[in-house]
Amino acid sequence: MVLRKGPSDLLGNSAWNAIAFAVAVLLNLAILPFVIFRLGLAAFGVAGLVTACVAPALMFSNALGLSTARELAHRLEPSDRGEARRYFATALALALVVGSLIAALLCLAGAPLARLGFHLGGPAANDLRLAFVLAGVGWLFQCLFVVFLSLFTARQDYRRIASISVAGTVVTAMSMLLLIPHAPRASTFLGCQALGFATNLLMAFGWSRRMIGEWVARPAFDRNALTALVKLGGWQMAAQSGALFAGQADRYLLGALLQPQFVGFYSVAQRLEEAVYIGVLKIGEILFPFFSTLQKEADDRKVDLLLRSSWILNVLAASALGGLIPVAGALLHRWTGAEVAAEAQLVLVVLSISGIMGSSANVFAFYLLSQGRSRSNALISLLTGIFTLATSAIALPYFGWPGAGWSACVGMIAQMVTTVVLLRRTFKVPGIWSRVVHFVLIPLGVGIATALALSSQLGHGSFDQAPSWWYVVSLYVMSAAAIFVATVAASQLGPYRAVCWRDLCAIANRFLPFKAV
Repeated sequence: MVLRKGPSDLLGNSAWNAIAFAVAVLLNLAILPFVIFRLGLAAFGVAGLVTACVAPALMFSNALGLSTARELAHRLEPSDRGEARRYFATALALALVVGSLIAALLCLAGAPLARLGFHLGGPAANDLRLAFVLAGVGWLFQCLFVVFLSLFTARQDYRRIASISVAGTVVTAMSMLLLIPHAPRASTFLGCQALGFATNLLMAFGWSRRMIGEWVARPAFDRNALTALVKLGGWQMAAQSGALFAGQADRYLLGALLQPQFVGFYSVAQRLEEAVYIGVLKIGEILFPFFSTLQKEADDRKVDLLLRSSWILNVLAASALGGLIPVAGALLHRWTGAEVAAEAQLVLVVLSISGIMGSSANVFAFYLLSQGRSRSNALISLLTGIFTLATSAIALPYFGWPGAGWSACVGMIAQMVTTVVLLRRTFKVPGIWSRVVHFVLIPLGVGIATALALSSQLGHGSFDQAPSWWYVVSLYVMSAAAIFVATVAASQLGPYRAVCWRDLCAIANRFLPFKAV
């Protein structure tokens, strides 16, 4: 039977995604100061560069996982079981064959190319070859894992997806606590991550065989399935390439122009911003299979759901990411020390602003992907990557380390403009511009303005010693709450205020112990 999810089911799925991500973020952020202290910023920067070098491989694995999930989501009826098994078998064969080739390339050529491109040397880079081997093997585990995970994604079984994610994160964190003190090297850090990916793969394989074994098949190529997966996945890989350039441009150029410790500073700021940004993205991730069921709906219905979903996630993104801006210095000081706070505070502020602007495209990207329009997603990502990379190439040589992060803002502005133009061309619905302004642009603009205003009043304190966690958490919660109130208040000034308020009350009634007005 095809799964039909109502609003309550979607909110429940979002909650599972949010819980899994919150656990992962708390463990990762809690262990990072320990990792930096044990490894040192130079070795941590080397690990960041190795991760950045492996990132291009994610274009293949992410595209394969998304295209497989979409095709399986359209074949959930018992009568489609044979066809679904052929798609799964073909995806698994692709992961094994192509994934093994990519992993072998990373293991053999990664270290020599990294030494040449990033001028790596010294004690921090002595185990570079082993670091690439472990990172490549870990990526291969992840590549196989996403194929099995697509079985649960297609069924919108986010409870099990959350459980698998949490288990992998716990294994990674615990192995770091046990192994890094005995071998404080970049390769140890990457090996612990590989253990987490192996755990994810084993759990997904075991649960899929035990619970939905009739949908699982051995790897084998089917011509029709291969054509469909490649057709969708090819454009999705192009989209992933743009996202790769946008996310890694500063790290590549910092590695080429400066010492590894500056990559470490950037990685710390980026990890904080990414933790919050991806958390919001995970909450909205459940819209991908949901939008896949709307292909026969009228355009007005699609636009209504698309923009209302955008408003909810944009308010959440503006509040969660904007709350980092006033607390950036205090948070970094408390978390990683005065040296990192002094170097990375401005970068964290800039990255948080770019993350808020980048949230404008998330829901639309899920919709395009669910409708098989990966070409449009590729255009958005490629333009974002081009603007980001070009700005980085200009800014970093002239401004050095302080220029890091500004390229992300330029890239996200290009992404926002491209998304709005494509949205207008996709839907021929009267009055769509006023709805885009109200549901998409206003919450993001109000969020950024409020965050910067709060930062000018609260965010420039100097500390003789690390501020307490109570101070940091209280300041973040207060800032995020103030931004949330401002964005909701702004939504009540336009013509769609009743829609925004009704959706907000529906969410409150789903999760709060009392009934909202």
